[in-house]
Amino acid sequence: MKLFGKKKDVPVSTDYPLSLYEPVIRCSICTGEQVACMRDRETGHLVELMLITSSADLSLFCKRYGVSGEIRKIY
Repeated sequence: MKLFGKKKDVPVSTDYPLSLYEPVIRCSICTGEQVACMRDRETGHLVELMLITSSADLSLFCKRYGVSGEIRKIY
């Protein structure tokens, strides 16, 4: 049993292709809570994927879904 192992690379998910979905961060005005979402470009439907509590969570979201550049915030 290994207690301390090498961290595995996060594979890029192909569930939400960037040609069909736009990555956005939904922010709460009252509490400041931030949730990383994929927004359907055609219908505008949001799919919540993960809670963002730190910059490490945001970088993990970007690595996992192949996002680069600025992510738009929706209030």
